[in-house]
Amino acid sequence: MSWKTNYRSIYYDGAPEPEDMELAWGETALLVIDIQNTYLERPERDSLSGLEQARYDAWTPFHDRMNNLVVPRTAELLALFRQHGIERLFARIACHGEDGRDRSLSQKKPGWNNLLLPKNGHASQFVPQLAPQGDEIEIIKTTDSALTGTNLRLMLSNIGIKNVICCGIFTDQCVSSTVRSLADESFNVVVIEDCCAAGSDELHHKELEIMNMIYCHVLSSQELKAIMGLG
Repeated sequence: MSWKTNYRSIYYDGAPEPEDMELAWGETALLVIDIQNTYLERPERDSLSGLEQARYDAWTPFHDRMNNLVVPRTAELLALFRQHGIERLFARIACHGEDGRDRSLSQKKPGWNNLLLPKNGHASQFVPQLAPQGDEIEIIKTTDSALTGTNLRLMLSNIGIKNVICCGIFTDQCVSSTVRSLADESFNVVVIEDCCAAGSDELHHKELEIMNMIYCHVLSSQELKAIMGLG
C-alpha cells in the first residue's frame, strides 16, 4: 500500500491512482498547526478526582501518539526543511486581548473548544521541540483555519508557494479546516499522516479518509522525504 491507494473513501473507490507528485523545494512550504503547550501538558493523574482520571485515561492514547510519534517526526521534518532552506511556517491558536474578546464564536462556546489563549502566554506557545526559529513565519489565529482572518494566503503567494505540507493537530478540526481553505485557494495540499493526531485514532483516520484525494493527498513522512529527496 502507498499514498496512491491509502485512505480511499467511497467517493474514490475504484478511481485511478494519482500521478507521481512533484514538490519543488522553492515552491513548497511546511506548515505546522497548533502543536501548543496547552494540548500536551497534563496534571499529575493522582491529583485528579475519579471522573477526571477517567477523562485523563481517555486522552492517554492521544498523548502517547503525540509524544512518541507526531512531535518527533514533525521535528525531524522541520530539521530537514531547515537544512535545505525550504520554507517553514507555523500557525497557532491565540487571542490578542487578554480577555479573549477577539476570539471567534467557536472559541467562545462552552465546552472543550472554549479556548482562552492570550498570545504571549505560556499555554499558547508551540511546544519547545517545534518552536519557530529565526525569521520563520508564525501566524496567530482566532479561528480553526489558518487562512480565515489571517494574511497567510497572501504570504504564501508572495513567497511563491504552490505546495503546502500540513502537520499538526487536531486532524479533524484545525488541520482539516486549514486543508480545505488551502484547497479552495488552489494550493496543492499534502497532509502527513504520522505528523498529525486527533482526539482518537478513529477520528484521525476517518478525517484523513474524508479529506484525501479531494482536498489533499495523505502521505507518510517517509513517503514525503522520498518524493522530495530529503534525508
